[in-house]
Formats: sequence, structure tokens, C-alpha cells
Amino acid sequence: MSDLRLLAMDKDDLDIVSAHMQDSVFKAPDIAWDAKHQQFSVAVNRFVWEKSDRRAKGHERRRALLVFKRVQAVRSLGVSRGNDEAVHALLAIRFEQKGEGPDGTIELTLAGDAAISLDVECIEAQLADTGGAWETTNRPDHA
Repeated sequence: MSDLRLLAMDKDDLDIVSAHMQDSVFKAPDIAWDAKHQQFSVAVNRFVWEKSDRRAKGHERRRALLVFKRVQAVRSLGVSRGNDEAVHALLAIRFEQKGEGPDGTIELTLAGDAAISLDVECIEAQLADTGGAWETTNRPDHA
């Protein structure tokens, strides 16, 4: 299967990116915020839901990069930049529009009541697989 590459320019697009990013894991050093260029990125180990079969014994993860552009501010709750070994699991990505315009807040909801909030001018996100796949026997379960 070829590498995944997605572009999100509206809420519906972002919902698709969220579905592909569900259960991705990362550590604090994988996060980058470039205020000058208004860009936030996170490198993750993405669970490959599009190839997952509940009955299969083997599943897949891939290294991927999620980039948000036109980011004006970043806030986090429960994500310690001082703890490089803590693993964070992404549950969902949601957009809350502020008013009539395209600006709003993108929230990355993480396990353990943690979150990263991005104040954005508009939705502009890219998700791309950046490395080969590896097998995992662990399939996330949301029962």
C-alpha cells in the first residue's frame, strides 16, 4: 500500500484526518511549534486503521507527520515538555469555529485528559506517512 497523504482545508477534511490519526502515539520531543512561520507539527507512530482487521493477529504502524499551518497560538494541558519519555496517545482532532469567519480552535484530544489547543486563522493541515510500516500485535480497542 502506498504512503498516506491527506490535506485538510475544512472541518469535514479534518474529520477524515482525525480518523486516520486516532490512536497515534508520540512523545513531547516529537512536537514542534514555529511561531515565526505559524506552523505546529507532531511526528507520530500512526496506527494504520485503513488496513486493520479485527480478526487479524498482525497490525501495522507507520511513522507520520501532521502539520498545521496558520497557527497563531498553542496551549497544552497535561503535556509536559520536561518529560521526554511520557507517551501521549491521540484520541481525536476537532475544530471549533469562533464566529462567522474561518478562524477557530483545533483541539487535539489526548488520553489521560490531556489536550493541545491550536488557535488558527483557518484550517490548513497536512498528514503524510514518512517511513515504512512495522508490524504490531496490539490493536487499539475502544470497547
